[in-house]
Amino acid sequence: MTRFRIRQAAQLLGVSDDTIRRWADSGRLPTTTDEAGRRAVEGADLARFAEQLASESPAPDQDGLGLSSARNRFTGLVTRVVRDTVMAQVEIQAGPFRVVSLMSREAADELGLEPGALAVASIKSTNVVVEVPDPS
Repeated sequence: MTRFRIRQAAQLLGVSDDTIRRWADSGRLPTTTDEAGRRAVEGADLARFAEQLASESPAPDQDGLGLSSARNRFTGLVTRVVRDTVMAQVEIQAGPFRVVSLMSREAADELGLEPGALAVASIKSTNVVVEVPDPS
């Protein structure tokens, strides 16, 4: 079974190590001890807790966006726009996530996409690649 140290669990949930410890101390997040005697969280417990956190949080404000079938929306800041004569590559930093979009230059120009602009990356995909990290 996969087990995560407190720091890893915090990074995966996007919170501080201290927040994980507080949740564990209050009994909200179950922990165990790893081989070195350090506090850890079982992967299945962390996954259940992440789902619980997501269900408790209200949907993020989509800044007046209408209804959409896309379920993955990342609000962030445009950090880079590279334009050529036909296409544009737009990079958005949404929290710890970097989202890169390729679009027509015309679309990027019409949206006024420049570094520092607020934007929402709306992602809908029927093809999602899942990878697991190298255990070494």
